[in-house]
Amino acid sequence: MASDVELAAMRHAITLSALGLGTTSPNPPVGCVILSQDGTIVGAGFHRRKGEPHAEVHALTAAGNAAHGGTAVVTLEPCNHVGVTPACRQALLDAGVSRVIIGVIDPTSRGEGGAATLAAAGVEVETDVLHDEALTVLRTWLTATTRRRPYLTWAYAPDDGRQQAAEGHLLLDLRGGADLVVADKTLYEGIPGGHAAEHFALPGEADIDVGPLRWLSAAYAVGARSVLVVGHEYAEALRSQLHAIDEVIISVSRADPSKALNIVDPGLIPNDFHLVAMTTAADSLRVHLRRSAHNMK
Repeated sequence: MASDVELAAMRHAITLSALGLGTTSPNPPVGCVILSQDGTIVGAGFHRRKGEPHAEVHALTAAGNAAHGGTAVVTLEPCNHVGVTPACRQALLDAGVSRVIIGVIDPTSRGEGGAATLAAAGVEVETDVLHDEALTVLRTWLTATTRRRPYLTWAYAPDDGRQQAAEGHLLLDLRGGADLVVADKTLYEGIPGGHAAEHFALPGEADIDVGPLRWLSAAYAVGARSVLVVGHEYAEALRSQLHAIDEVIISVSRADPSKALNIVDPGLIPNDFHLVAMTTAADSLRVHLRRSAHNMK
């Protein structure tokens, strides 16, 4: 069972993994922490973008010889295949770690997963450590990859006299976590130049009015795993295919909330969405709703 030190290291790794949001796709955002034999953090890293070293390699490089006999704490199961970069399970074996703690098992592993290979080589492996917390970062990628279309977040403000300004703030605050952004009938990368150009591109069609599912499939094919759509103007385009939406964020004025009638409009947000967070700013309240996991198909 993971110790308090190892649990703290996993939370550190989860935090690091979030630094890859908006740049790693089509790869997952992963974080890794290396503990020495006495439980001291000797290395840490995260995956930045496809084609560059994975989180485990960054952390092992930082740790150097101190990784030998130590513990690797990683948010997602180490990969077991050679792709653009070498297999991470081999890097862990070569470094001589004696224990690997994993937050989430990768359901997309090719053949036998890295956890099984490490265990077969005599490494102690513990899985599902802080699983739900690791999903805070990995949920979007896992949902998209399993379903083979990007995770779609729709953010908007009701027409209450502050809509344009509120949606502008939503765009600025949220775009850094998305691969692609659609706003004002324009399509662009969430973090300009953030992805590896050889593994990521903008879909040829810039307007989701062609049909959300068709557009999302095209976006997935060129590397996107998360899409942010900003603006109430997209309500009509999304209304006919509400099952394409995974998350909704609504900005409500704190000054005069009475103007925002039907904040959670059942015509736009089905009952299989549930409230996951409320966040506040000086002039607004943001309502975060997410589709139930078993309905993300």
